Amino acid sequence: MNRKEAKERTDQLKKTINHHRYLYHVLDNPEISDAALDSLKKELFDLEQQFPDLITLDSPTQRVGGQPLKKFQKVAHEKPMLSFNDAFSEKDMGDWMIRVENFLNKKLTGETYYCELKIDGLAIELVYENGIFLQGSTRGDGLTGEDITQNLKTVEAIPLKLLEIDEVRKNLEKSGLNPSQYDLSKRRLVARGEIFINKKEFEKINKENEKRGEKIFANPRNMAAGSVRQLDPKITAVRKLDSFQYAIITDLGQKNHEEEHLLLKAFGFKINPNNKPAKSLEDVFEFRNYWENHREKLKYEIDGVVVIFNNNKTFGDAEVIGKAPRAAIAYKFSAKEATTVVENIIVGVGRTGALTPVAFLKPVGLTGITITHATLHNFDQIKRLGLKIGDTVIVSRAGDVIPQVIKVLTELRTGKEKTFKMPSKCPVDGSRVAQSGVIYRCSNPDCGARNRENLYHFANAFDIIGLGPKIIDRLLDEGLMRDASDIFELKEGDIAVLERFGEKSAQNIVSEIQQKKKIALSRFIQSLGILHIGEETALTLAKEFPVLTISALIKKLKSLSLENLQEISDIGPKVAQSIYDWFRNERNIRFLEKLEKTGVEITSHELRVTSYKLRGLTFVLTGTLKSISRDEAKEKIRALGGDVSKSVSKKTSYVIAGSEPGSKLEKAKQLRVKILDEKEFLLLLK
Repeated sequence: MNRKEAKERTDQLKKTINHHRYLYHVLDNPEISDAALDSLKKELFDLEQQFPDLITLDSPTQRVGGQPLKKFQKVAHEKPMLSFNDAFSEKDMGDWMIRVENFLNKKLTGETYYCELKIDGLAIELVYENGIFLQGSTRGDGLTGEDITQNLKTVEAIPLKLLEIDEVRKNLEKSGLNPSQYDLSKRRLVARGEIFINKKEFEKINKENEKRGEKIFANPRNMAAGSVRQLDPKITAVRKLDSFQYAIITDLGQKNHEEEHLLLKAFGFKINPNNKPAKSLEDVFEFRNYWENHREKLKYEIDGVVVIFNNNKTFGDAEVIGKAPRAAIAYKFSAKEATTVVENIIVGVGRTGALTPVAFLKPVGLTGITITHATLHNFDQIKRLGLKIGDTVIVSRAGDVIPQVIKVLTELRTGKEKTFKMPSKCPVDGSRVAQSGVIYRCSNPDCGARNRENLYHFANAFDIIGLGPKIIDRLLDEGLMRDASDIFELKEGDIAVLERFGEKSAQNIVSEIQQKKKIALSRFIQSLGILHIGEETALTLAKEFPVLTISALIKKLKSLSLENLQEISDIGPKVAQSIYDWFRNERNIRFLEKLEKTGVEITSHELRVTSYKLRGLTFVLTGTLKSISRDEAKEKIRALGGDVSKSVSKKTSYVIAGSEPGSKLEKAKQLRVKILDEKEFLLLLK
């Protein structure tokens, strides 16, 4: 092959390779495989080695090349590269709008916005001369950056040569724009964008670095920034960086920011397909909220959205405030990390008896919710962090996990901090604590399960809708619940962070808990789970001692002797002993005192007996009644002088069977106890 033939072939290869790069990186619509494209690049490389004078600046082979630099040269930007001020709420966005209107001294009714995903990367400026990539630089201080041209050439998403003018015109027409409105023949074109690295590549490089004992990057942004600032471009090339462009600095006649994105795409730049215009702030809020909830689906990290007044004239008229354009703002997502103070460390006992230390925090906003607790996993984690009570810490939350303390800011210590000591006795039942590896566990094997069942029973007695076994299990295992009094201390943030729970469901459960703080005395006694005290015995005690505060109940039952208790109707020796022992256990008394402090109140609920037509009759209910709740049915039976029992025996007068009755129905049939359906039962009550 002679030089003329080689020139024709290299020109064809460059055009073909650039075409397929454009299809892959800009249109996300590849027509050939990576292997086939690599084969074309190899042929071009071999020809250029044979005829070195055919190598040009825009050749795809020049993406990785050149000698390592000794240092980066400084580059002055044509226009300042500005940063953005931040907004964190809808109110902040409304205030931003007002500030712009006040500056312009006019209402901006009808103005539209352009929304862009805020890539967690590094801002860059690209300069093209006659369609050829000439220079790339970092933002630097906004006025002067560093020349990273060689490194940016290794990024496949950045074109080394722009598309021909005829192709640009066709692309603009496809986008619905009139090419004649723009000056496409300008010799110099300046564009700006973002360099970033995708999450998968970030994890891969960090794992490789860890194996080699090299630097581990804290986040993808740091890795991207470190990659483009490598003096050797071959190192940058290995990192597989990506890039989106989002602005044209050169005046081509564009009237709004949306046009700039379409122009960029028409020239062959890669733009983010998720960016879009918004007609109102409500549309902006919808865009931002959608991506906060769906950002995990993206291959790259984002930390918010950039909102810009779409009209370029409005944008320009609003000028600059500090180092930020007044008519643009970064509407950030809720923080994944925040600083706060550890006010206490409490140990909870999980379902298996494992002890979990939990940090009680000064309330702090994190991922859109208020956090008051963070898991510390185990005692070894506390030692590793060097954590003390009173420390200022960084808490982190990612995905559906309980927030955790990840770092202690020891430089903020005052000297008043306290060292935490793991308890030697179980906080639930007082048994000895045993250590197994990094896990501390209650030595009583029944402790965790018994505590769990007590909590189930308590929540059921208080009729707290939504606080079922699954939530209780999770709260126990995370150490967020030690005893039933902690139920009334739950905050929305404690529940919203659990897997499959959001803010709304958390609000509903916490609201339900607060509404159930008032409870009838009989239900309250029943909730305590005292051995042998069922619904009927609890009702008997409530009638005997109609107190209206928890303190009064403690005082009354602590003052009674075994003999006093046995004098009460239907209270036998076993039941009396159980009540006597329970109210002389200091752990139980402390629990009752905690309940009272949380705001639990006993309400006056005296059963009024309206007649004695059911006197001497005992009823058992099974299944679901359609027209009346089970509790209402019991109330009506008692109001007519009857008694209600949980179990069927020969002494049972009637079994009331609703839909889907349980084993009690079969027992009634075996004992030949009379069975009533719902209709017959309601007739009996009349």
